Amino acid sequence: MLLAQVKGHAVSSAKVESLNGKKLLLVEIVTVREDGLERTGRHMVCVDAVGAGEGELVLTVMGSSARFTAGMEDVATDAVIVGIIDSLQASGRDLGLEELAP
Repeated sequence: MLLAQVKGHAVSSAKVESLNGKKLLLVEIVTVREDGLERTGRHMVCVDAVGAGEGELVLTVMGSSARFTAGMEDVATDAVIVGIIDSLQASGRDLGLEELAP
């Protein structure tokens, strides 16, 4: 699983049938450092399974885990957003999500 921040939408008018009706979001992978959350500059497009929005910190899965996500069994995807992070704690402290404001 990876932490990521939603940066925007990806629109594709030509795609395989299994992606019709699926929301595609551009996310930036986030890492946890001793001093808090840090952007990595690495981006990917994910199918949104939970209704995430721009600026939110999300939990993503890739590979076979993406295909095991409910409703994604027949979708041509390698990355799915499976959760929206409300709070995050590491090393005994709360990590402020506001650090990653869009």
